Amino acid sequence: MKRFHVHLHVADLSASVAFYSKLFGTAPTRLESDYAKWMLEDPRINFAVSTRGGGAPGRDHLGFQADSAEELAAMKAAAQGAEMALADEGETSCCYARSDKHWITDPQGVAWEHFHTLGDIPVF
Repeated sequence: MKRFHVHLHVADLSASVAFYSKLFGTAPTRLESDYAKWMLEDPRINFAVSTRGGGAPGRDHLGFQADSAEELAAMKAAAQGAEMALADEGETSCCYARSDKHWITDPQGVAWEHFHTLGDIPVF
């Protein structure tokens, strides 16, 4: 089953961690000096905030986290079958994780990440 993913760019990480920890009723699953992530089951979401990116605070990107390589392959095949432009990164490192991923972009320019996490790493 896929997990919805939201990544926000924030100006003040500690204020955002305090706010979202209260909102979700739990501390982040991963907390770094520039990044925090909550892996929630209800609702099933991978919610991340970071001070990376340099843009204005707000939505960084959206996505779906696959539970398996097969699920990610099915999402990729569906996007290709729908003739969506797809940027395939393959295995890569980002956001304190090693993942296999590809990206699609909606007509308004909203980036959607499809990924399967392969493991944690110590750097962003």
